[in-house]
Amino acid sequence: MIIREAILEDIPQIQTVRNSVKENTLSDPGLVTDRDCEEFLFERGKGWVAEENGRITGFSIVDLKEHNIWALFVHPDFENKGIGRKLHDIMLDWYFTQKKDAVWLGTSPETRAETFYRKSGWKEVGTHGKGEVKFEMSFQNWKNLK
Repeated sequence: MIIREAILEDIPQIQTVRNSVKENTLSDPGLVTDRDCEEFLFERGKGWVAEENGRITGFSIVDLKEHNIWALFVHPDFENKGIGRKLHDIMLDWYFTQKKDAVWLGTSPETRAETFYRKSGWKEVGTHGKGEVKFEMSFQNWKNLK
C-alpha cells in the first residue's frame, strides 16, 4: 500500500470509496459531485489517497479555506489496517505546515469515526449540521501528540 497526493484521475475511485462506507453515508450520493471533489482537492486544499495494486482504498481531503477536514474515508474491505491513521496523520502534518489555525470536522455520533477522532486527540467542541459531533484539533495539541 502506498499513500500519495490525490490527482484529478483519482476522483472516480474517491467517489466509489465515499459511497461504499457503511457509516456517515450520504443521504443522496449526488450531494457530493466530481466537481466538488476537484474544488476541494485543488482549489481549496489538498488530498491524499491510499492505493493498493492500482485500487484506491481510502482518501483524505483538508480544506484550507474553512480550516476543515472535508473527508477521511476508508473502503469497508480495507478497514482496520491502519490506512485511516496514515491518511489522517499525513493530512494533519501537511495542514499544520500551511496554517496554524485550529482545524475542525464533524462526524455522526456513536460511530467508529467518532471513536477514532477521540482516540486521535481531537477535542469535542459542540455540534455541527444535522446533529453531528464537532471536533477540533489545535496546532499545539497536534504538536504535543507527535
